[in-house]
Amino acid sequence: MADKAPKLLSGGNPQIPKGDGDAPVQAYIAAMPGWKSAAGKRLDALIEKSVPGVQRSVRWNSPFYGVEGKGWFVSFHCFTRYIKVTFFKGTALTPLPPVGSKDPDARYFHIHEDEAVDEAQVASWLKQAAAIPGWITGQ
Repeated sequence: MADKAPKLLSGGNPQIPKGDGDAPVQAYIAAMPGWKSAAGKRLDALIEKSVPGVQRSVRWNSPFYGVEGKGWFVSFHCFTRYIKVTFFKGTALTPLPPVGSKDPDARYFHIHEDEAVDEAQVASWLKQAAAIPGWITGQ
């Protein structure tokens, strides 16, 4: 029987088919390499706790989280040495997430192995981001 594990793209990012709902997001998280899978599980749980009823989807080989009728507010993506968490309207958050973007609205923060994540701060950003109009994709 052929190996059904998702292919890992550049930086170890799992290649997961586009899909709506929890199942494709959980498949992505399960395929995240090494320490990143546990970090992805913690981040997914923090998003769900901070924004009950959050909508999930996989687009462009990344999990997206949104609020129905408001658009996507956060996504994450694996890179070789970290997980990049993207707040699509991050410049509207207080305090600003630490990493800037070429996109004038987006801000990032990175999760590195063996670095503590300030979950209270991330939860605050998630709640703020979910309360404002998010990013609308053309699918």
